[in-house]
Amino acid sequence: MANRSSNVAAVPEAKGALDRFKMEVASELGVPLTDGYNGNLTSKQNGSVGGYMVKKMIEAQERQMSGGAGSGMNGNGSAQY
Repeated sequence: MANRSSNVAAVPEAKGALDRFKMEVASELGVPLTDGYNGNLTSKQNGSVGGYMVKKMIEAQERQMSGGAGSGMNGNGSAQY
């Protein structure tokens, strides 16, 4: 069986937007995330970025499903607050 990475985007076209969103969230949280190597960051720092991204995406989807104002993610990958 081939060794396959689970880190593959379900929608490859969204990769750029997700990367921008990740950098935006890291900035909000004060995590010094860079485009390159981030092995100097702790698991807690990395996990906080991913966790907050998931929280914001769920909130955006819930707003969209409820027909509420501020549908969350806009077309460029930034969250609308």
